[in-house]
This record gives sequence, structure tokens and C-alpha cells, in this order.
Amino acid sequence: MNRYPLWKNLVIIAALVIGFLYTLPNFYGEAPAVQVSPLKTGLKADSGLMNRVEEVLRQNSIPAEGVVLDPTSVKARFRDTDTQLKAKDLLQARLGEDYVVALNLLPNSPRWLSSIGALPMYLGLDLRGGVHFLLQVDMKTALGKKMDSFAGDIRGALRDRRIQYTGVTRDGQTITVRFRDAALRDKASVEIGKLMPDLELRTQDDAGEFRIAATLKLEAQRQTEKFAVEQNITTLRNRVNELGVAEPIIQQQGADRVVVQLPGVQDTAKAKDILGRTATLEVRMVEAHAGDPAARNYDPQKIEQAIGGQVPFNTELFYVQRDGAKEALLLSKQIVITGDRLTDASPGFDATDNRPIVSVTLDGQGARIFQQVTREAVKRRMAILLIDRGKPEVLTAPVIQSELGARFQITGFRSTVETKDLSLLLRAGALAAPMEIVEERTVGPSLGAENIRIGFHSALYGFGAIMLFMIIYYMLFGVFSVAALAANVLFLVALLSMLQATLTLPGMAGIALTIGMAIDANVLINERIREELRNGNTPQAAIYAGYDRAWGTILDSNVTTLIAGLALFAFGSGPVKGFAVVLCLGILTSIFSAVMVSRGMANYYYGRQRKLDRVSIGQVWVPAGQAKG
Repeated sequence: MNRYPLWKNLVIIAALVIGFLYTLPNFYGEAPAVQVSPLKTGLKADSGLMNRVEEVLRQNSIPAEGVVLDPTSVKARFRDTDTQLKAKDLLQARLGEDYVVALNLLPNSPRWLSSIGALPMYLGLDLRGGVHFLLQVDMKTALGKKMDSFAGDIRGALRDRRIQYTGVTRDGQTITVRFRDAALRDKASVEIGKLMPDLELRTQDDAGEFRIAATLKLEAQRQTEKFAVEQNITTLRNRVNELGVAEPIIQQQGADRVVVQLPGVQDTAKAKDILGRTATLEVRMVEAHAGDPAARNYDPQKIEQAIGGQVPFNTELFYVQRDGAKEALLLSKQIVITGDRLTDASPGFDATDNRPIVSVTLDGQGARIFQQVTREAVKRRMAILLIDRGKPEVLTAPVIQSELGARFQITGFRSTVETKDLSLLLRAGALAAPMEIVEERTVGPSLGAENIRIGFHSALYGFGAIMLFMIIYYMLFGVFSVAALAANVLFLVALLSMLQATLTLPGMAGIALTIGMAIDANVLINERIREELRNGNTPQAAIYAGYDRAWGTILDSNVTTLIAGLALFAFGSGPVKGFAVVLCLGILTSIFSAVMVSRGMANYYYGRQRKLDRVSIGQVWVPAGQAKG
């Protein structure tokens, strides 16, 4: 009766082994390390960078415990913090300003655990220390800037097509265009609809004045808001690089908010100053280059002289990444247009040969300037510079193929990843929507360590108190319940480690709460077994009925709690969401451990006994067949 089939026993054993393996890395601690990340967009973290790091450390006799490469950086592990600090200063000096060298911590777990994906949980800001910002993007201003650019585009388009109008004004999110007669208005409506499909146009007649009211379509509004958040996140990532933070968290929260968490940073004023900066764009003409013989101003000799120090008057020497190497360019100091004139930049594909491109849109005044400059500059190269932290960097220097206006394309990319990165950078430099810090807090490292200690002790003391009560009250079945509870904690920590979740203080509270809630299922089972025994059932029948009949109650109680946890996850944010994740996972693991693990132990201990007279389930040894009372 009380025997599990072999496959169920194997499932329990496999779950315990996997849980133990994936929980194990959390007990090894962390080792001091240095993280090297490329700062400029043209540089990548690859085997070449890893070899440079290894060579610098080897030449200066700095012993590294290991150097590893991941998709975004190279990390070197060291034995102590003194070696870590020495390596950081040396690598920063040797690699230069093109790379960010940051202090980091890497897990100390053995390689064989890492090879199977067994990694420790991340520690949240409240456990590790650092600063936390919650920023809100001003969507109203972002939409207003978009409508201002459309108003300029409308003026330019009507002038180019010689359609007379009496005025273009913007009131909130509505652009009103006025005409003297209906024929001109209808003609203008057709042209505006062709050129600007994102606008929804309505005609209005009022006291002899004929008007077009233009508003942004709902889909275009959502796209503008999405771009505004993406632009700000991209700009924030660039700002955070200057701080040298090893593992920053910059992510969208809700529709219009961005969370920035900077572990290890304690200077809030400096962090706010860095995050508040905005990159700008400049477009300049190339006066000399040595990259493309077919393009105008191809002059290798002048480039060599400039590299040697003879830079011509009113020009500047810059470098751009081209085909994996640096190319020298002589740029005019005269700025054609700035990023203020850029209204949109989006990745796409050329309709002719399906090559990746970036489509750029300028406002009305920018389009007129660009048209005048490029009319005489066909087959000449044009450079787009990003001025970041006061340092200009050439993003790209394409060849002008024809006269350019409000919309043009940038070509010469090797992949869609490059076009997406460049379009985000262009938009971030030109149209970064204002942000306001709505929440700010700082957690010191000592406070983080204290939070870990308090959280660990609360869970430990809670587990100890429950263990003491269960063993005294339910005897051997109390031991089964405590073992199942320990398995539940093991499964929960293993799941969080598998998911690479970030453990925060609310998460630790969730673990402590899970311990208290998980034992409830075992209490239901044990009380049901005692009730069956009091009703005169044999011990084997009481054990079977206790687990079988308590299952429905356990499921109902946990499902209702799970619904509440899912609601917290869906509608909560930040710490509430972290608490909800641990709570929901804890409910799932507690059902498995309370029913499967606890019953497996009871079956193993009592199921093999053919003649069972009594069971140890608290207070007294209950003989078989005892009547009520």
C-alpha cells in the first residue's frame, strides 16, 4: 500500500542531487576580479582583447587565477584585493581610454560546477551596497519635440511644393495649418499625407478659414515613446561606463520609467551628474582621407603629414574604425548640422540589394541646410561625430552618393547589429527625452553585509524553531517534515541559482516566509494521519489516507496563495516583484517537497514493514485499532 514505484523514487533522488549541485556554488563565496570592457562602439570584447590582458599581466608578473571571455567583457580573477587593485591600475594605464577597467567579484566555485551551468545567485543592491535611482521619462516633452519636428517638416514641404499657407502652429499635441481657400488646403492635405504617414489629418472650416489639424497616430505615439525610453537607456549605459561599474543594472520598468542600480558606487552626487549628461551629434565634411580612392579628397600624402603633426589650418585629425582597423581622417572644423536637427534614425535594409542601412530624418531647417551642402559634395565623404563627455568620436564616415534632403540613408555596415547600435546612438544623441529622478537611495557596503547577516539569521532561526516544534510535537513524522522542509529550501535556492536571479532583501524575506508556509502542508498531512488513526484505521491505511486526503486541501491553499503571488508579480515593481518571484517559486517547491519527499521517506521507513503495529506521530505511540478517545 505505502510503496512508491521505482520511477518516483528516482525522480525524488534526481531532484535532490540536482538541487544540491545547483545550490553548492552559493557556498564558495566570491574572488576579487577585474573586468575590462570596450568603451567605444567600434571595439569588441574578443580573443584579441583577452590575449592583450594576459600579456600585460604576464609582463608585469601579476599572477591571475584565471582570465575568461564573455560576450561583453574580459574578466581576470586574482587571489587578493591588493593584486586586484594593482592589476586594475596597470590595465587601465596600458589599455588607454578606449576601455573601461572596473573592479568586480567572480564566483569561487570550481570549474566543473561552472561547466554544467551551476552558478551562484547575484546579490541585489541592498545586500551588496551601491546606489539606486528610479527615473521617469518625460513622455509629454518627447511627444512635443516630435510634433515640433513635424511642424518644421510641414513648413518645408509646403514651401518646396509652392503651396501657400497662412500659418503653422502647434497647440499641445496638435498641429494646425491654415489656408485661404479649400483647394490649397486639399492639395496640401494630399502632400502631407504622402510625406508624413504617421500623422492623422482632419480638415476644418471656420469663418472663412480653412485648416488642417494634424495629430500623431496612436501607433506612432507608442513608437515615439518606445524610442524615447530606448534613447535614454542607451545614453545612460554610455554614462555608466565612465563610472567603471562592473555589473550595473539599467532596465525599463513600466511604460515610462528606468531603473538604474550601480553596485559599489557610494558617491550619489557624482552618479547623478554622470547620468544627467546628454551626448550630442555633429556632422562635418571630410577634407582628406586615404580609405576610398573612388571618393573625392583622396589624399594619402596629406594624411601622412597630418599623422606626423602637420595638420592643415581649420581641420582636425580623427580616427574611425573601418574593417577592423583605424582609418585617419582630416575633418573640417566647420559643423554642417548638429544632432538638434535630427528627428529620427531607424535601422533597415536597402530595397535594391538588401544591405543593412540606417535611415535618418532631419527637421525642416536641417533638411534645407543639408540639401545645400550636399548638392556640391556628391562623391565626397561626410563624418558623423558623437560628442560624449566632451570627447568627439567619429561613428561613421560614409560617401555621399547623391544630393540629400530631409531623409537620407547611411550604408556600409556589415551586420544589422551595427545599424541598430548606430541608430540608437544617433537618436540618443539627438532626442534624449528629459528624465526626472523620482526615487533615490544609497546602501553602504557595511549595511549590505548586515542585511545578509540579518536575513540569513532570520531564516536560520525560523527553520530551527520550526524543526524543534515539529520533532517534539510529531516525533518521527516531525523528522520527515523537517527533512522535507530542508529539501524545499534546497530546491528553492537551486531554482533561483538556475534562473540567475538577483537575491534582494525582500527575496530573503520571501525565503523566510516560504519556510513558514511550507511546513503548513506537513501539518495538514500529519494531523490527517492522526485523525485516521483515531478513527480506527490501521497504521498503513492511516498513512496512505493521510497523504491522499490531505492533497486536495494542500493544493487549494497553495493555489490561492499562488494567485496572490502572481498578482504581486504582475502589478508590483522593484522589491515587490522580487518578493513575488521567491514566493511563487517557494509555493511550487513546497508542494513537491511536502507531498513527494515527505511521503517518500514515510514509505521507505514504514512501507517495508509487513506487520505494523504503531507509528511515531506525536504525544503517544498509537497502537493499531485503537478506538476514538
